[in-house]
Amino acid sequence: MRLIVALTAVLSLTACSSWQPDPDEIKPIPAERVLAYQEPLENAGEVVVTRDFGLRGGGCYIAVMIDRELAARIHVGEVVRFQVPSGARIVSIGVDPLDDTLCSKLRLRREKLAQVEAGKTLEYRVVVDNRIGFDIVPVED
Repeated sequence: MRLIVALTAVLSLTACSSWQPDPDEIKPIPAERVLAYQEPLENAGEVVVTRDFGLRGGGCYIAVMIDRELAARIHVGEVVRFQVPSGARIVSIGVDPLDDTLCSKLRLRREKLAQVEAGKTLEYRVVVDNRIGFDIVPVED
């Protein structure tokens, strides 16, 4: 009985957190949900965003924005690549404005300042944490 109680407590603490997918589990976002920053540009860098697996918000798309412009609608276990002009850019996530389900009633806005350099790649993960909810975090090398 104590084992069941302990297991339930551990599961309740971890059930809403996300986990990073293995590289072979990650799928590119279908083209119809990639909305901007796909054309090659001179003096551009690449911004890559991957969404973790997890139960919390798992039925909802999350909006990925570059400079507060909707660039893609990402689901769990997906990755998207953007060609972004070099310079200071805002990479953010928010509620999907194209969603008309209950998911669109959420409140979400997380932003990171990104210094994009020509020919370089910046990688981010969309994670879910029990304490703060959704976030977008840089991937460290």
